[in-house]
Amino acid sequence: MYNRDVTKIYNMKRHIDTRRRLRKNMTVAELILWTALKNNKLGLRFRRQYGVKAFVLDFYCPARKLAVEVDGGIHQTDRQSALDKDRQRIIENLDIKFLRFTNEQIKHNLTAVLKSIKDSLSN
Repeated sequence: MYNRDVTKIYNMKRHIDTRRRLRKNMTVAELILWTALKNNKLGLRFRRQYGVKAFVLDFYCPARKLAVEVDGGIHQTDRQSALDKDRQRIIENLDIKFLRFTNEQIKHNLTAVLKSIKDSLSN
């Protein structure tokens, strides 16, 4: 049976412009990771800039409820780190698994990043 409440959580219409803008202005690390994830390259579909509640996830695999976030330098500040932790807690309370990678991890060790994602998809 279709659950109408899903539309209240995922990809809310009021965030459509934000999601489009973020898709058009991806960072280098996000582009690298998206190239490795798109077109079911890991065996499952990923969406980019996917809305969950009031947040936009960098990447999301709906079939496994797996969020993948790419953290640039701003995420290392105390303020942003605290906001990220709160955001992650809220999203994890929806039974969504969460992975975080830095720009540097993606740029310099994409193989390990993809292995971590694959491992999470199979759990």
